[in-house]
Parts: sequence; C-alpha cells; structure tokens
Amino acid sequence: MKIWTSEHVFDHPWETVTTAAMQKYPNPMNPNVVGVDVLDRHIDPCGKLHSHRLLSTEWGLPSIVKSISFTNMVSVDERLIYKPHPQDQEKTVLTQEAIITVKGVSLSSYLEGLMASTISSNANKGREAMEWVIHKLNAEIEELTASARGSIRTPMAAAAFVEK
Repeated sequence: MKIWTSEHVFDHPWETVTTAAMQKYPNPMNPNVVGVDVLDRHIDPCGKLHSHRLLSTEWGLPSIVKSISFTNMVSVDERLIYKPHPQDQEKTVLTQEAIITVKGVSLSSYLEGLMASTISSNANKGREAMEWVIHKLNAEIEELTASARGSIRTPMAAAAFVEK
C-alpha cells in the first residue's frame, strides 16, 4: 500500500470551487476519465457534503505490465476535501489523499510507486481542470446575466417608445 497526499489553495471561494468540483468531468485536461457515477451523496449531521463517486478511466499502462490482468488487483481510494481558507474566505484549500494498493503481483511496491507518481502528475492536471471549469462557469454566468439584462431592457424600451 502506498499513500500519496497533496494540498493546494484555489484563489476562489468555497462555493465556486465545490460547484466546479461537481462538474469537473469531462474536461480537456483529463481525457482519460470517460465517465463518472455518483454512488452516494449526502449531508452529514455536521452539515458536511459527502459524495462517493466512481470514475471510469482509460489509462495506458507501462510495457512491463501490459500482459498482466488487473481485474481485482488494483485499488485507488482517493479522498478530496475542500475547505474555506481559514484566513481568507475568498480562497479554498484542497487536501487530496490517495491510497494505492496493488495485490497479487510480485512488483506490487514498484507499481504502487509508479501509480503514485502518475496520480501526482494528474493532480496538477486536475487543478488546471478545476480552473478551466470555474472559468467556464463564470463565462456562463456572465452570458446569462447579459441575456437577462437584455430581455429586461427590451420590454421597458418598447413601453417607453409606445408612451411617447
């Protein structure tokens, strides 16, 4: 078993980051994620949102392991915790942890280390994807706001024209 951890601070409020997290896939930074299924989502008595999701992925494997069948041999349990930054409510702290277990293979420790390196590299892509989703959401909000303003002004302008 190998444990990988990381912490990152987003320059966005918690509400924005968690909204983006729920809409993170698909995105161009993580094309290997081909599907997301929500297995469970609930709010605990303390008001914390828990979301248990299963990601379907397609990864290229190193040539040393291409002949090995990984059915029921590889497990990656990843936990992401988003919290408002303790000193700045306009920022969000992401804590990531992945527990990697490879069973039934003589090179399990090596493969766990290899997978931890891949997870670390992909975490950077994941943070880029979050920024991409946040930008996309902000653009949609701006577009809706502009559209709403336009539709509100149009009837008022027409009414003002008719009165004259």
